[in-house]
Amino acid sequence: MENQIVNLTEAAALQIKDMMKQNEEEGYLRVSVKGGGCSGLSYGMGIDHEIGEDDIQLEQFGIQILVDKESGPILNGTKIDYKESLMGGGFTIDNPNAIASCGCGSSFRTATAAGTPEDC
Repeated sequence: MENQIVNLTEAAALQIKDMMKQNEEEGYLRVSVKGGGCSGLSYGMGIDHEIGEDDIQLEQFGIQILVDKESGPILNGTKIDYKESLMGGGFTIDNPNAIASCGCGSSFRTATAAGTPEDC
């Protein structure tokens, strides 16, 4: 897998395609970082219908991905996977830039971006 800002695994791409099909929704997968969470930053993933002028556009496994230029350096090299377990399935995000994360796993900070920590 080539190193891009965001790297989807095939399992994640299939799950995203299934979710889009179930919701009868087409568009772009937007991956972002926003302030918040107990470690300062949190991830955002959702379907977007428009490309912003500050967006970086990628394509993997037929999924069009958008990342805004502010989130790009924080996400650089991030791997998004989808795993099934007895408790159900869920997306996992492995960000090589994260130097600290919280127990819930959805909040993090990097050496250059601390964000705005909140209580869990």
